[in-house]
Amino acid sequence: MTKRVAYDRLAVMKIVIAPDSFKGSVTALQAANAIEQGLRRVFPDANIDKIPMADGGEGTVQSLVDATGGNIQTQCVLGPLENEVDAQFGILADEETAVIEMASASGLTLVPPNKRNPILTTTYGTGQLIRAALEKGCRKLIIGIGGSATNDGGAGMAEALGVQFLKSDGNPIARGGGGLGELDSIDITGIHPAIAETATIVACDVNNPLTGPEGASHVYGPQKGATPELVKTLDAHLEHYDNVLTRTLGQSYNDIPGAGAAGGLGAGLMAFLNAKLRLGVDIMIDAVNLKDRMKGASLVFTGEGQLDFQTAFGKTPVGVAKVAKEHNIPVIAIAGGIGDGAEAVYNAGIDAMLGIVQAPMSLEDAVEDALQLITDTAEQAARLIAVGQREPFRRNLTKLKEKWER
Repeated sequence: MTKRVAYDRLAVMKIVIAPDSFKGSVTALQAANAIEQGLRRVFPDANIDKIPMADGGEGTVQSLVDATGGNIQTQCVLGPLENEVDAQFGILADEETAVIEMASASGLTLVPPNKRNPILTTTYGTGQLIRAALEKGCRKLIIGIGGSATNDGGAGMAEALGVQFLKSDGNPIARGGGGLGELDSIDITGIHPAIAETATIVACDVNNPLTGPEGASHVYGPQKGATPELVKTLDAHLEHYDNVLTRTLGQSYNDIPGAGAAGGLGAGLMAFLNAKLRLGVDIMIDAVNLKDRMKGASLVFTGEGQLDFQTAFGKTPVGVAKVAKEHNIPVIAIAGGIGDGAEAVYNAGIDAMLGIVQAPMSLEDAVEDALQLITDTAEQAARLIAVGQREPFRRNLTKLKEKWER
């Protein structure tokens, strides 16, 4: 057992711990608990506020449920290939806000690599999750749309909510991106009545339009199993879909940033649920009331599985740091690994970053021992902070500063 060392100067300071999950290893709450354990070895009496975070992707439901005292619901729905899957969504403590990850019902991981084909895959199951949330009385929806297996423009989702997508002969089109090519009309008269009184926010961190070279099919279709020829077909089908949407609803969604997210689900959510698209981490910041909870803090800890050049583009640690800087609070990030370009986070508000792997080890061992590694790294950070606050160190630093200034 590591000896506890308390420093009176910092013993009762307020520390906010707001990490994302370390994907494939620990949840955001587990990471926060591990950081707290390490900090309390040095500052046992500190006032610590743990706030599990996410950025709208995998782990968002669990983080919001953990942060607000909500609960997880399980629902049997149709997966991307219309096989039954058990999907989950969260209901927050207010009992009126539901959090949904479309990947739980319509995600790429639900489709074996040899069966991936966005001509066939559907978002119908995501619509079933939305319907289940509505029927439990939820009138606020937070929907994360990362990790999709689909390219159907959200038509499957809307169908599950009562919208009809019809061919010229009056029969329903086939589900999936392929069926959109036969779409002649859209009948919205049967849409779930609760949608009219429901506010929907979508966690979306991409700005792709619905169609074209930067659209859903060209950019994301290949990773979902589309060949070059299928990409062209899917793109043409989505363009046709938008034309029918325009004729039906009086508005084109093609060029709205984020319309192409999740194979066009962004467009479908805007069209049929009047959804607003926002950065996932910003949604999370509001949902957990991070700005108010940050007030009075002396230090903030955040983190995620991998800090690299992507972190600076709206990932959780940078979102947390942005809020901290509004209060002039130092931020330390703890990461499972530190990759290329991670130094960009310094310009984004993070003051220091620490990797949890301090000796050669396999990835498997690092994942298995992640909680202990996070705890030990947090203790190291706390000890450095404590040294910096001790009077001899501060006095010598002041002398050096005065010498430099002369």
